[in-house]
Amino acid sequence: MNIKISAKERLSYYELKKRKPWFDERCSHLLHKRKQAKLQCLQDPSELNGDNLNNIRRETSRHFRNKKRQYLKDKIDELAMNSRNKNIRDLYRGVNDFKRGYQPSSNLVRDENGDLLANSHSILNRWRNYFSQLLNVHRVIAVRQTEIHTAEPLVPDPSRSEVEIAIAKLERYKSLGGDQIPAKLVWTGLIWLKIETSGGLL
Repeated sequence: MNIKISAKERLSYYELKKRKPWFDERCSHLLHKRKQAKLQCLQDPSELNGDNLNNIRRETSRHFRNKKRQYLKDKIDELAMNSRNKNIRDLYRGVNDFKRGYQPSSNLVRDENGDLLANSHSILNRWRNYFSQLLNVHRVIAVRQTEIHTAEPLVPDPSRSEVEIAIAKLERYKSLGGDQIPAKLVWTGLIWLKIETSGGLL
């Protein structure tokens, strides 16, 4: 069974971390209120609706600015506390988060001519054509079987205990790899497997 399907059945989904930790329900309410005021102003561009939109914009911007400022102040106080308590690991982790900042993910690809594609349908078509050319080989070339000698000895398949040890050593909170399977998911699957094979006892 596919690991993602199995994880969905066993673990279900969990809520992703918010990109802006300071964005609370009040921020969401003001954002929705601003959208409604903008739609009303577009439908009826009267002076009253324009003034109402400007007032809501100022209120929303002021609230966002204050929330972000308070969040940054709390983070700086947390870094200072970690520094005083000699909590070096959390200190460097917090500093790296500040230095790294927001890093948007880029899904751009290049076409056959080297031009960038940003549209999702164009990107899908590009990958479809690429793999079609890569995998659908119409001409079969006779390949002579040759024995390949390497300096490395043949390595047997890992045992179950070796796989469990390797999974236990995974860093569970690293970013996703090319297979889009988080290490924490593999680690959790190992725990479930141990529970089932041991009859509910670890």
